[in-house]
Parts: sequence; C-alpha cells; structure tokens
Amino acid sequence: MPQVLPLAVLPLAVLLSAVLAGASQEPEQSCREKHLQSPAPSPGHRWSCRAEAPLKMTAHRLLGSLPLDEVKDSSVRTVNRCIFSQSQPTPLQGALQLAALSKDVLEKVLDLDDSVMQHEDLPQFLSGGKLFPGSFPLAHRYGGHQFGYWAGQLGDGRAHLLGEFINRKGERWELQLKGSGKTPYSRSGDGRAVLRSSVREFLCSEAMHFLNVPTSRALSLVVSEEPVWRDQFYNGGVRKERGAVVLRLAPSWFRIGSLEILTKAGEPDVLRTLLNFVIEQHFTAINPNDPNKYVAFFTAVVNETAHMIAKWMSVGFAHGVCNTDNFSLLSITIDYGPFGFMEAYNPNFVPNSSDDEGRYSIGAQANVGLFNLQRLLEALLPVLSLNQRSQAEHILRGYPQIYHSRFHELFRAKLGLIGDEDDDAYLIAFLLKEMWALWDLSSHEFFSDWAKLYVQRLRSQHGDSDENRQYRMRAVNPRYVLRNWMAESAIRKAEVNDFSEVELLQQTLTEPFVKQKRAESAGYSSRPPAWASQLRVSCSS
Repeated sequence: MPQVLPLAVLPLAVLLSAVLAGASQEPEQSCREKHLQSPAPSPGHRWSCRAEAPLKMTAHRLLGSLPLDEVKDSSVRTVNRCIFSQSQPTPLQGALQLAALSKDVLEKVLDLDDSVMQHEDLPQFLSGGKLFPGSFPLAHRYGGHQFGYWAGQLGDGRAHLLGEFINRKGERWELQLKGSGKTPYSRSGDGRAVLRSSVREFLCSEAMHFLNVPTSRALSLVVSEEPVWRDQFYNGGVRKERGAVVLRLAPSWFRIGSLEILTKAGEPDVLRTLLNFVIEQHFTAINPNDPNKYVAFFTAVVNETAHMIAKWMSVGFAHGVCNTDNFSLLSITIDYGPFGFMEAYNPNFVPNSSDDEGRYSIGAQANVGLFNLQRLLEALLPVLSLNQRSQAEHILRGYPQIYHSRFHELFRAKLGLIGDEDDDAYLIAFLLKEMWALWDLSSHEFFSDWAKLYVQRLRSQHGDSDENRQYRMRAVNPRYVLRNWMAESAIRKAEVNDFSEVELLQQTLTEPFVKQKRAESAGYSSRPPAWASQLRVSCSS
C-alpha cells in the first residue's frame, strides 16, 4: 500500500499566477501539458537550505491520470466531472512563526536535514505563501455521509494538495496544506484553520504513527497573527483566534466520499477512472487486468478498515467524526478533529461535544465502519456485475468476524498472551467491562476472580518467562497517549505564544512506550487534573 528541470519551474509558476488572476486566456490543457512535459524529480535526492527551495514536487501522476475541473478559479460552486480543481493557497497575513516541526518526517520521509531550518523562507513554503518548485495546487472534489445522511458535495474546503514527493526509498507522499485558504469547495467557510485545532492535528498525527496506528503524518505547524473568528461551541460565543496551517502528508488523500460523489452525480466513467488509478497506484497486489479487480479492491478495504478500527480501540482512540468523507480508501487515520483518548473504559465515550446523539461513541466505531463500507459498496455498484455485487455483499458480511479477530489478537498481545485459547475472549471482555482503569484494578471487587483466570492462562504458556512476557507487554501498552487535557494544556500556552508544551508533548509521544522523566514530571501518566473533567471539544476548527 501502500526529474524537474530548473527551467520548468519558473514558467509554470508564472503561468499559474496569470491563469488564476484572469490575466491569461490560454486553455487549461496547455497549462496542464506544460507541467506534464517537465520530468519528475528523481527519488532519493537530498535537499538542504542551499537548494533554491527545501523540496521539489511533482504532480505528473495525478494530472496525467485524473480529470481536472475546467473552471480555473476558486469561486465556490458545484463542480462536475472531475477529481480535482485548480486552487491557489491564500498566504497567511502578518508575521509567521514555525511553531512545531516533526524531525521524523523531515528526515525519514522527506530526506531533509536540520540545515533546512536555516532557510529564510521556510515558514512561507510550509504555509502556502510560497510554493515548492513543481507544485500544482489542487483541491479535491468529494462528498460524504455526515452523521448518517448524505451531505452532497463537500471537498477540500480549506486544504490544498501541492503534489507528490518521491523520497530516496521510492515512497510517494502527497503533501497537503490545511488552513491555506478558500477553494471551490469552501461553501460558507473562510478556508482557514485555527491554532487550537491545528495543534491537535499536528500532535495526534505524529502520536498515532508512533503508536503504530495507520495514519497520515504532519510535518509542520505554522502560526500567524491573522485573525480568524470562530464560535467554538456553536452557542453564539464567537471569538477571535489565530490562524494556522499544518502541512500534512499521506500516500493518498482519497476517501470513501471520493467515490460516492461520482456515483451520486451519475459519472460512472470518472468513477472507473479514479478506481483504476487507486488500484494501480495503491493496491499493487491486485492485477489491474483482473476482471474482478473492483471486488478485490473492496475486499482489501473491508479488511484494512476493520484492522484500523481495531487498532484505534487497542489504544482507546475515538475519532469523533467518522463520516464517509473522513474514511480513507487506504484505511489510514485522517482528518483529526474532535478526537479523544479514553481515560477509563467507557463504550459510550463521545469526544465530540457536537455529537449530541453519540453516533460516534468509541463503542460504536466498529459498527460505523460497517455503515461506511456499506456506502462504499453502494458507490461501487455502477462498475459491478450482478455476480460481483453478490460477492461483495458476501465479503461485507464477514467484516464483523475480521474486526473481532483482529481486536482479540491485539488485546491478547496487550495481556502478554501467546496463542489463541477458547477462553481468551472472556478474559479480555471481563477486563474491559469491569476493570479498564488500571490504577483502580487491584481494588476492584472482581479483581481476584479475574487475576486467577489470568494467572491460570499464563501458566499454560510453557517456555515463557515473566521477563519475556513483561517485555512484550511494555512494547504494546503505551504509557503515554495524547489525552485531551494534555493537548488542552499545550494549546492554552500556545495561545500566548509559548510552544514549550507542544514541543514536550511531541517529544514524549515519539516514544509512547518508554517511561520518560520530563513526561512523568508533567503528569502525563497520572490521573487527569480536576479541571480536565470540564473539557469539551467540538467540530469547530
């Protein structure tokens, strides 16, 4: 799953500026062809501050394979018969501050080194004020079911896909700015993101990666003094906040809603084009000439979605907004909004204060995954024969078993169990339902009963030692996760321009399974402070 010539850079940037400003009447195809004619950057080239720009991008693969919107401006409108619209980022106003940077992404994904930090225009490149050479900013058209209902056209309303970077390992990463201005999909929004939500997205993207959960990544957080007005809890309390941009990365940003919009709009040819592209580029185990390839694709998404949600549950993560437009076709966690990590086991835990009915409670996530996969199957119907539809429905009926199997596999590992015994499911369920909060475990009225069962199970593991078991358990039971009170503490300091706790959390969460002195002093493995019980997180961002 998953060679730009210097001469080609300036003419493309000049032409794009002219087109978007209305100063050129040149046809869209000409602009696109000019980009496609310049060679893609070679993988493995290592850039530093001595280069003209920190990175060189390419959009060859996307532009050469997928249809582009014929209208070339960012006016809000209904868009048809395309996958992307051209849309230029809007630079943040005022002085910019690079508030956070992921060294892991910088070095291991983007092949950069610390010297890039000396590049005087780095904050501009990371926020859309300047474009990396080879960039071709795009906004993606998609729709989605939101809280169970079809919401129509949605799309990247405040995000710009810059293009792809190919690193020295040959990995392709799509770089996207979030909070970078209006696009044709902005609806009534202003195209911006605020500091508090951007801090949360930056930190959680990286935290989930180090928890070994499939996820998008975040390179940077750039903060401005641009005022952005938000009603955080939708109660009339509008207040001024600071605008920010996160540069985030994923192998692909296509989601279930990417396919839904095409089926709903009656565009089966565009649907087939996108499906073929996704399969050929991201599901390489599937033969692109296989007449059953769409069923094979659906099978893979069903499996990987079940595995992703099981991973969420294994670390107590609730996404908060599991709409189909937030569910990746590659089954990676994307679009971090009002998420939350449980403090103690509660299947009714709802991190999003905007979710009045609790549709996206943590205990409902597996069923919501099934709902979203049903919507995916509906989106695929125009390209499936009757026999293939029957096959896909059969595959979908196996989703609960796939999920439960993966869930129990993860929790057996968390308990240090080897193999699969008949009573393991009961042992796990007993622990979760009755005694999840570990600091209360020994005082629980059923602890001794559960402990007897657990010890008996461990004794059946012949050849295993306590030392080996404890080593395995420490490797899969995180000591630190991004609990809401920790993120909120960092946000409150960041709002007065103190990013020290953002940095501390970032460092802590890169080693979530290792006890750390500074993290212990900050209370990151302790009970939450009293004020945390009043915290609320909403969809406002």
